[in-house]
Amino acid sequence: MSTSVAAVETSRSLSTWRVADFIALSRPRIAVLVLAAVAVGAWASGPEHVSALVLTHTLIGTALVAASASALNQWIERELDCHMRRTAARPLPSGRLTSRQALTFGIATVVGGVTYLILAVNVATAGFALATWLLYVTVYTPMKTRSAQNTAVGAIAGALPVLIGWASSGAAMNLTTAALAAIVYLWQFPHFGAIAWIYRDQYERAGMKMLSVVDPSGRRLARQAVVTALCLIPVSLLPAWECAEVRLYVVWALALGLAYLASSLLFAQRRDDASASQLLKISLIYLPAQLVLLIFVPLT
Repeated sequence: MSTSVAAVETSRSLSTWRVADFIALSRPRIAVLVLAAVAVGAWASGPEHVSALVLTHTLIGTALVAASASALNQWIERELDCHMRRTAARPLPSGRLTSRQALTFGIATVVGGVTYLILAVNVATAGFALATWLLYVTVYTPMKTRSAQNTAVGAIAGALPVLIGWASSGAAMNLTTAALAAIVYLWQFPHFGAIAWIYRDQYERAGMKMLSVVDPSGRRLARQAVVTALCLIPVSLLPAWECAEVRLYVVWALALGLAYLASSLLFAQRRDDASASQLLKISLIYLPAQLVLLIFVPLT
């Protein structure tokens, strides 16, 4: 009897771990940022156009597509991940999930997510979600081992969730929506530049052609971070034209932008791990704060 109970407990434990591994395969922290961009993209189209039910359906479908993109990214890079400490513990390189399980999960979630969006939301929303998935999985991921321009391509995929949210609202494109997509696009260069610098040795061992690997001096990476952070400031101020509380929005958006630029300039000057880590931390504050700002500062 005790043997049977032990077997049941072992089975439950294994099932729990298996679910946790599939969740890890979906990279929930990235999914949260994607879903936040979708929600704010819908809100920026005009609060009067946002339906709670439609937005819920949009978030569910997008979450499935995002889970697929992360899973298939890891499936494609499963051999490369073995060579990097930051990724070696992932479900595939560690052997906790098989290649077939990850591939099946990735295919099932993208088919389910796109189908769900078509049926529960609209074809345009599903189209933007599928375009994001295709760009991330079939272009950006293979490009990481072939060209240092992979970040520019990946940044497009990162900005498209804003348009998923906009399409779900059925509203016409406005300045705030377009600016938000541009903000998310530009934000990614200093953010991923900092990551590329911190883990440059691991990326090099894995054969990934990040800008920090192609140019070990870090000058090109630093220049890219500074230029995009500088461009981000005027772009982030564009929603002020449609904002009821113009002064409040401008003050906070400008403060966020200047802090991001200052961290980028510090990294450009020092080009060391400490300044890159600080830039990464500021980047993780900047985007959520900017999204919250667009939600809570009244639009006209």
